[in-house]
Amino acid sequence: MSNNQKLAQLTDNYRHKGMRNSLVESIRKKGIHDEAVLKALNAVPRHLFMDIDFLAHAYEDKAFQIGEGQTISQPYTVAYMTEMLCVKPGMKVLEVGTGSGYQACVLAGMGAKVYSMERQHKLYEKAKTQLSLIGYHHIKLFYGDGYAGVPSFAPYDRMAEYDWRQFFRTALFG
Repeated sequence: MSNNQKLAQLTDNYRHKGMRNSLVESIRKKGIHDEAVLKALNAVPRHLFMDIDFLAHAYEDKAFQIGEGQTISQPYTVAYMTEMLCVKPGMKVLEVGTGSGYQACVLAGMGAKVYSMERQHKLYEKAKTQLSLIGYHHIKLFYGDGYAGVPSFAPYDRMAEYDWRQFFRTALFG
């Protein structure tokens, strides 16, 4: 990727903000009513977490591939999961499955102290670099499977687990 492409990817202009506003309004119409969630979703530039080839689709309410067999979640799903967590400012949230880092930024935008684990090394490295570039230095990222969380920061007030089926299979059946 050229330097101009990288710079274009890191730009958050009025066009992006307008598309984000429209996306948030469509999510509101689907039943998300927590204003803090909607405000955080509106503040996080989703296009900065996607490959430059998908920039035109960044504010569609659908998931997209981010590599390693993973996706950046559909914005409605991010909003729904975040609303279900009932996050309040200052809460410690363990996120298992960093992926692109988008959900971690939404949680941080709500004032949560986010501790995020990613088991795919390439995704971990990419998220670590991207979050630093766009100014989310306060999110703590860790490389690992997340099963035990990050004990040195426990206890957590909330946990966001994205592959809950695998988590419970492992936790319950070994």
